[in-house]
Amino acid sequence: MSGIVEIDNLHLMLAYFFVVILIVLVQVKKIPVCKDIIVGVIRMTIQLLIVGYILEYIFKIRNPFLVILVLAVMMFFAVTNIIKRIKFKVNRKVCRSIILSMCTAPVVCLILFLMIVVDVRPLYEPSYIIPLAGMIFGNSMTALSLCVRRFLEGIQEEKHYIENALSLGASPKKAIRNINHKAITSAIMPTINNMVTMGVVSLPGMMTGQVLSGTSPLIATRYQIAIMLVISCSAALSAVIFTLFSYRTFFNKECQLDFDVIEGENGRKIK
Repeated sequence: MSGIVEIDNLHLMLAYFFVVILIVLVQVKKIPVCKDIIVGVIRMTIQLLIVGYILEYIFKIRNPFLVILVLAVMMFFAVTNIIKRIKFKVNRKVCRSIILSMCTAPVVCLILFLMIVVDVRPLYEPSYIIPLAGMIFGNSMTALSLCVRRFLEGIQEEKHYIENALSLGASPKKAIRNINHKAITSAIMPTINNMVTMGVVSLPGMMTGQVLSGTSPLIATRYQIAIMLVISCSAALSAVIFTLFSYRTFFNKECQLDFDVIEGENGRKIK
């Protein structure tokens, strides 16, 4: 059999039977997440259907300006999602560091990947750039949100150690070096863990999709290896850029910690 077996509307509706099983299970166990499951499934369905129709239109007309618009929208929601995931209320300086990190490393990695590895022409070919951007941006978003959260938690938890280091003559960069390392590690470890189990425990989505569409498993494997390498690089670079530029916002001109930069979960400034 060659090509992919299409799922029509009837068979798609049958797939929601699995959601019914999930809802029954949580109801039997009296776990209060039934509403969240229903809302999540509805949102996922609507969003993916809308995206599907939009992408089908974009793939046909192949307009570079529309491709850029789609990438910009993806980036906007990625940055917004990162800020929403943080349990701290941050000021504009930290937000700018998040935007800078998210809009540089993933974009540069995507362009280099398309030019050097995939060698696609034209570069804005929507059937390549949009799916690849989705994977790179999505993984970078997750990595950066973990990095930001761990960084801010580190500042809060180790504020006394930082102040002691500063009083002993350490520079701000040196005083929070350990926090930087932990934040970057938390950002890249999920990707590394996925690499370790990939191909043995799980078959990743990109490879599975290509195999189902009739692509040779060997070609699909090469694509998957390449995309995982660029994803790991993008995630690490995003975290490094954030820690590199954001730490300055936590210190004033006298090299003292400035806790007005971030607030806790209840909107209270860290003291």
